[in-house]
Amino acid sequence: MTYCLGIKVASGLVAIADTRLTSGTEVSTNKKISVHQLEHHSMFIMTSGLRSVRDKAVTYFREVLEEQDHSFNKLYKAVNAFGQQVRRVANEDKEALDAAGLRFNLHAIVGGQLEDDGEHMLYLLYPEGNWVEVGETSPFFVIGNSNYGKPLLFRSLKYGSSLAEALKVGFLSFDSTRVSANDVDYPIDVVMYERDSFHVTEHRFQKDDLAHLSLQWSMLLQNSVQRLPNDWMDPVFEKLREKV
Repeated sequence: MTYCLGIKVASGLVAIADTRLTSGTEVSTNKKISVHQLEHHSMFIMTSGLRSVRDKAVTYFREVLEEQDHSFNKLYKAVNAFGQQVRRVANEDKEALDAAGLRFNLHAIVGGQLEDDGEHMLYLLYPEGNWVEVGETSPFFVIGNSNYGKPLLFRSLKYGSSLAEALKVGFLSFDSTRVSANDVDYPIDVVMYERDSFHVTEHRFQKDDLAHLSLQWSMLLQNSVQRLPNDWMDPVFEKLREKV
């Protein structure tokens, strides 16, 4: 499985991707985010799904960028081109995958800013090649194992959050997923983009780099639970005592 998170706040973009690959009993590490940086063309792509179709679609798209990058002046045009490559891979491989009992399940998060974009953009692309754009009310997309990390994002992340706050909440969302699912793990790749900068920054964190944050977060959660009031439970315990 995969955990890839893309966040759009007013000041820029944050992307977090785990690197664990699980195939039966085999576990390996592989990068799930790719960056394209050329002058005023700054973008990243995160993918989830079968590794074979992910790698194939990204490889095809790199060829498109080499040949047509100059024609993409807005990010949605590049997203359309990537969607075409996803459909191309589906046409080539979906029948064989279906016969083998496997689903063509490629999802992608594409973010960045090209020369004629008025601001940074973030898109979620589906296996059919169509896409949606992130909105200010829910300024993030998650692909892969999305169940465990979303509650924290919904409660803590706002469009007006700073890039530092977005990265912090994003890490805690990943950490919540990591402790709940054995198919999501370190290292994690982080990509950050500041609005109108046309420069993408990448960094990889190992488990030891952030272990102290995970421990501190666990302790804070435990203390918060203990500090919550108990009076709301009185009716339940009163009924319980009546039966004794």
